Order: sequence, then C-alpha cells, then structure tokens
Amino acid sequence: MRETYYAGSYWGNRKDSAEECARRTETFFHLLSQCDPIYTRWFEQADSRKKALQLQFEPTADTFLRFFKRRTYQEGRDGFILWVWTGHEDGHGGLATMRCGSAAEFASNNCLLYLPSEEPERERVLQADVLAGVLRAMVLAWEPDWAVVTSDDLRTSFSQTSRAGTFVGWWTYFSRDRGELPPLPEPVRVQPVEDRGTLVLLTPERLTASNPEHLALGQRVQEVLLAKGLLEPVVSRRPTP
Repeated sequence: MRETYYAGSYWGNRKDSAEECARRTETFFHLLSQCDPIYTRWFEQADSRKKALQLQFEPTADTFLRFFKRRTYQEGRDGFILWVWTGHEDGHGGLATMRCGSAAEFASNNCLLYLPSEEPERERVLQADVLAGVLRAMVLAWEPDWAVVTSDDLRTSFSQTSRAGTFVGWWTYFSRDRGELPPLPEPVRVQPVEDRGTLVLLTPERLTASNPEHLALGQRVQEVLLAKGLLEPVVSRRPTP
C-alpha cells in the first residue's frame, strides 16, 4: 500500500480574533493556490458529495469571517475550526483543516493539508519544490512554531508519540524562536522563510519509509536536532490528575 502524505503546521495558544483568523486563512489559500491548480477551487463539506459540490466559495477574508461567525465553525469560548476540500474525487485533490484562535493550553492550533494520493496529481504535487511552496504558505499565513511534510509511515518511524514538534519529516520547518539550526549532514538542504524561520529538506527525492537509506538519514538528522533542543513538543502534555 502506497504512503499517504500530508503537510501540517502547529502553534501554541494564540487567541486570535475571528477577523485575524479570517485574514490569515485568506493569506494561506491565496499562497496555496499558486502551488498547484488543484488548490484554486474550494468547497465546504456536507453530508454528501453532491451537496458539497453546491457549496463552492471564494476563499476571501470576508467569506471566512462569515464562516467563523457560525456556530458550526466555532470551538468553545474561543477558537475556530474549518474543514474544506477541493472538490476532486478521492485521492485526486485535497482536504484542508484548520484550528485557529484558541488559547487552550494543552491543544495546539494547527493547519493541515492532506495531499493527493492518486495520479496524476500525486506525482505533480509530491515534488520537493511544490511542497516547499505549501509550507511557505503555511508559515507566512500562520506563523507556526513548527511544520512538517511527511507520510503517516514516516511519522511512525521517527516518533513514538507523533506529538507535533518532536520529529522530522521530508520537509520540516523550525521557527527562529526554536533556536539556531546546527550544521546538518549531506544531502540535507536548508532555506530561510523570510525572517520567520528555516525549512529543512532531508533529500530532494521523495522520502519514503520503505527506503532504509531515507530512514537512516532521518534518524541521523533527528538525533542532531534533538541534541540541540530543537525537537520539543509544540504544547505541553496535559498534567496527570
């Protein structure tokens, strides 16, 4: 069974207003639309595919502000949630979810994008340069603490807990607040995201959990980053009663 990949960005408690979350969401979708044509149309979710395809929307700040004023998209006393999709058949497009504006202490805010798992979109999107653009969109919109592009299998291989912030992926983003990155072994490459932080690419070819060389490289890089204190959880564990 082929690996399925996702991009995720995570940040701690930040009580953004509905207006601020709407502005950031618009920025994310605008930048994401430049990464691949499948990200130019978006739909709300519904009980059936037929109904959902009638719920196309323009990804503007006004639209998202209208969403966030609905109880459906509100989470408790603060925070907002959103689930939208590209309208493609299973595996040919993507699903984006967001949790933002929350000041909850033990649960991170996040933005997730589930990447195509079927051809031809899979081959087109799962390219290092395209995914760098996806992560840059997340970083510039949300200013996360940490972000990653990885597969479920890679996450399992590199992390026993799967806690955000504690493992490396094919691409990994570190906010500058996490500290300075140490020198990393070949073929690892790094690139800055303006003044926000740094993207780390383990290998230009697609990283897979079925490749022993990829796993060895990931473990080696993870050990270096762990020793420098750069792989700390985004949020603390909930204290045991």
